[in-house]
Amino acid sequence: MPIRVVLVDDVVDVRRLLRTALRFRGGFEVVGEAGEGAEGAHLASTLHPDVVVLDLGLPDIAGHEVLRRIREASPETKVVVFSGTDSADRAWIREHVEGFVLKDAELDYLVDLLESVGREVENHATCSLPQALDSVGLARRFVRSTLEEWDAEQLVDDALVVVSELAANAITHAYCSCELRLSLSSSILRVEVADSGLGAPEPQPRSSTREHGRGLHLVAALSTAWGMEAVDGGGKLVWAELPRSRVTDPLLT
Repeated sequence: MPIRVVLVDDVVDVRRLLRTALRFRGGFEVVGEAGEGAEGAHLASTLHPDVVVLDLGLPDIAGHEVLRRIREASPETKVVVFSGTDSADRAWIREHVEGFVLKDAELDYLVDLLESVGREVENHATCSLPQALDSVGLARRFVRSTLEEWDAEQLVDDALVVVSELAANAITHAYCSCELRLSLSSSILRVEVADSGLGAPEPQPRSSTREHGRGLHLVAALSTAWGMEAVDGGGKLVWAELPRSRVTDPLLT
């Protein structure tokens, strides 16, 4: 079954671009479009789509109110915000939507995210990592055994690089234990490391001599997206998303 999508954006060209991208990807059906918030909420109430792609800067109703109406009208519908500006209350919005993407991001990432949230997560697993030097090895073993159990061996090599960096950062710089989480959908493997520490990972300038600071560049290269989010009550969540199938760049072959 295709993922049924409603597009809510007051810019016609943006809706056309999204509609075209979803058609080329395949597996989606755009069942409705709206240029105003009230119309978007009405479509959600009548069509009950799998996903609503929502622009917050609509001309008639504030983004919070549109989101509230969509949630009331169709509680099962997932909402992904596709916004031209980074909202000051992004933390609140993130708690109430399944995704938040700025319009300057790669369109392929948005489509990957829509596919991920539109499909039910196939598998989910967690592992507690103590603050100890051998926790990175524990994380790597957990990732390998879990992906093999999920018949996703093609992801093992990239996932091991990503989890090694994220777990090492948490253990080394947050000075606390952490939790490793894996979620596998039809298109994406999401790797999360949550801790209660204060340190934040930051990519360092590229260097041919310095040993430290290279790992996050590898994470960025292997992932469709990665980032960090503050956690209520303190701490942070660092995440990365790996595609289940990688398109080879012809310039690199």
